[in-house]
Amino acid sequence: MRPQIDRFPVAVTTLILLLLLLGFGAAISAAALIVAPDGHLIQLPMSLLANAPFSDFLIPGILLFVFIGAYPLVVAYSIWRRPSWRWPDAINPFRSFHWSWAASLAAGVALLVWITVQIQWVEIGFLHVLYLVWAGAILVIGLLPATRGHFKLPLGAPDPTG
Repeated sequence: MRPQIDRFPVAVTTLILLLLLLGFGAAISAAALIVAPDGHLIQLPMSLLANAPFSDFLIPGILLFVFIGAYPLVVAYSIWRRPSWRWPDAINPFRSFHWSWAASLAAGVALLVWITVQIQWVEIGFLHVLYLVWAGAILVIGLLPATRGHFKLPLGAPDPTG
């Protein structure tokens, strides 16, 4: 019998990497928008906001930091370490799976919604398409049988919500 080299299936490792890269990239960009709401630190012209309901990039930066930066980082950590936090279990709609699986799908949906809303106000470009594909990859990888199997809780496991 071969020793197990990696404790995660390739799909789960890929999911963690996608979430980490997304989270770090978004957190860095968001921090630049929060520090300089005129967008000059990351070379975003204010003209991008011409059709948007924002006068500068501060609010989008905060939203980007929370939902596309910090959240995927917490989800990546939760997949890696599988903490037994009670509060996410309380809202987990999939009781037979560890809550981090549902959280990973929510991260993919959050990115999909973020980009979809953004292209309502900004002309679509290469990065929009890239992040739409990225969101799709998170969702598809999250739904693969190997990924679902990794998050499946053993039969007869106690209900974590008590």
